[in-house]
Amino acid sequence: MWVWLARRLGQVVPTLLILSFLIFGLQQLMPGDPALILAGEERGDPQVLAQIRAELRLDRPLHEQYLHWLGDVLRGDFGFSWRIRMPVAELILQKLPVTAQLATMAFLIGALIGVPAGILSAVRRDRPADWLANAVALFGISTPNFWLGIMLILLVSVELGWLPPSGYVPPTEDFRQSVATTIMPAFVLGTNVAGVLMRHTRAAMLTALAQDYVRTARAKGLPERVVVWKHALRNALIPVVTLGTIEFGRLLAGAVLTEQIFTIPGFGKLVVDAVFNRDYPVVQGVVLTTALIFVLLSLVADLLYMAINPRLRHA
Repeated sequence: MWVWLARRLGQVVPTLLILSFLIFGLQQLMPGDPALILAGEERGDPQVLAQIRAELRLDRPLHEQYLHWLGDVLRGDFGFSWRIRMPVAELILQKLPVTAQLATMAFLIGALIGVPAGILSAVRRDRPADWLANAVALFGISTPNFWLGIMLILLVSVELGWLPPSGYVPPTEDFRQSVATTIMPAFVLGTNVAGVLMRHTRAAMLTALAQDYVRTARAKGLPERVVVWKHALRNALIPVVTLGTIEFGRLLAGAVLTEQIFTIPGFGKLVVDAVFNRDYPVVQGVVLTTALIFVLLSLVADLLYMAINPRLRHA
């Protein structure tokens, strides 16, 4: 297992190098000149533009810009934001906990609804419970997040006054208020996750329940709950774990519309503002951090596979 883990960690390095090259290269294809945006009212002065390009190394060949940027990244230096004038690493450390809290709450809501609903739907196939679970999943998948968010604000905040309509409070300042400000956007994001997880859990459980080892377990007289939870579910969870890590990574990458509606200063809003302002260092830092998160989540998924199914440890 340790050899496998070392091999997987060794694959992370070339993967991130390739991703860094793609991130830097695609960034250069964006239209517009950052120097013109940063110059402001003095954009018509060639000397000012030349000075800005020299300070930001925009006048150097692309391969020199890439190598200099990569060297800084390897030292943990993502550069300075051209617009906000503060270190990109500091910006990421400010915004990532906000999105991490929102993503964790949303994923927990989605998993606690979607996985049990998928199991129930598979066990009660073609019965009212199955129809109800499929209807809930279809609602979660097909309902736009921005519409559901607006409706919740109108109902829960404006009409009932139960929760604040927008804003964010860090849990270190006031944990109860922090949960109050993030529970609605987390529910909005979690409904989609719940629908996706429910459909995949149902399909995986139906496949597992049709296997020979399940029929053998039933023929031995084992209780149905043991057959479902111990024999069928453990094998059905493999594709669900894969999907779950992808969904969690997607949430960590930032939910732009939901963060805009609820005025949450997270990753999504940060990267959108950076793209519109041609703030290359911020875009590169955020995208590279997101790519690292997905790579690490892939490793976590592999470890969970072996925890769920011990036979994979010797594969």
